[in-house]
Amino acid sequence: MSTKVALLTREYPPEIYGGAGVHVEHLARQLARLVDVGVYCFGAPRSDPLVRGTYQPWEELPKDGKGMALRWLSADLAMVADLAAADLVHSHTWYTNLAGYLAQVLYGAPHIMTSHSLEPLRPWKADQLGAGYRLSSWAESTAMGAADAVIAVSEAMRQDVLRVYPQVGPAKVKVVHNGIDPAEFFPDPATTGLERQGIDPGLPMVLFVGRITRQKGITHLLDAARLFDPRAQVVFCASAPDTPEIGLEVHERVSRLAGQRQGVFWIEEMLPRPELVQLMSHASVFVCPSIYEPFGLINVEAMACGVPVVASQVGGIPEIIRDGETGFLVPFERSGDPYGTPADPVAFAAAIAGRVNELLGSPLTAKRFGEAGRARVLEHFTWGAIAEKTLAVYQEAVAAAARP
Repeated sequence: MSTKVALLTREYPPEIYGGAGVHVEHLARQLARLVDVGVYCFGAPRSDPLVRGTYQPWEELPKDGKGMALRWLSADLAMVADLAAADLVHSHTWYTNLAGYLAQVLYGAPHIMTSHSLEPLRPWKADQLGAGYRLSSWAESTAMGAADAVIAVSEAMRQDVLRVYPQVGPAKVKVVHNGIDPAEFFPDPATTGLERQGIDPGLPMVLFVGRITRQKGITHLLDAARLFDPRAQVVFCASAPDTPEIGLEVHERVSRLAGQRQGVFWIEEMLPRPELVQLMSHASVFVCPSIYEPFGLINVEAMACGVPVVASQVGGIPEIIRDGETGFLVPFERSGDPYGTPADPVAFAAAIAGRVNELLGSPLTAKRFGEAGRARVLEHFTWGAIAEKTLAVYQEAVAAAARP
């Protein structure tokens, strides 16, 4: 395929803070073997040969909530000016969806957008963006309605797209899962990363990795951690709070937990990937207590490192974890409020703790689950296969655009 593809993203190495950035990083590398691809991203200039343009928000705009939304969209405008030569544009998240839409309008290029999450299903973003949340939702909705194809990262996400945006035809929404590079995520016996943090590799360890946001359910995990086997270390690798308020709340709750039990570690820095892999490799159990998770790439990464996973049964997570085979799924019943909080937070936390303790108490079961998890990842979630599926979506979109 000789088509020139432009990948549009807020995040790209070394400026990555979430799963969407990891997705674009690996997708770009694999697509480059198949097609002429260029990455257009926010942030500082990069030396990466795939990067064709980098963009900063306009400094004249304010940095409050609604101002931040305007700032991100200002970077979109600069990005669009560099996309005239692209035959197809592929945007990721609302941060660049508008750039993809405008390139479609200005240059007639087919626009593919990958839906990593949906703004209307993340009302807590209003705490971060204020009135700008309406702007981020508008950008996503506008692009969604006009896109030539929408890639959903799970079947659950596909159903959410069709429910939230009924103007999108079902035939336009394709499912292509996220993935990992098994050469980067693997069972690593090294322990230097643990020792740097003061974590004892000889003791059992329960691990959480994620951003500090309501979506990731970290407050429910903190409740559950009070019930974990006291012999286990509890490691929270959590950073990038959505707001100062939730950052302060988590800080206070971790401090209280540390006062109630030994072996509590909160790692606030963004760890180098080799150290993160070591943490996952030596974890007895990995926990993902998300209340909203369109896919849940972090679970794939943990499984690739050979660790069993205990995760909430939401979104795309059941498409990753095989309950009772690679880990445990914890049933999740929503309260019905717009924020997706659990109907019974106490019972939800207790259920997480029960499954974690079950694996802590049975190392042989945990080992069997971990081995099965890595085998599942190698079979279903590698980037080579995902790039091939993405290319097929491109080819279909280009062919449709060429029809009279």
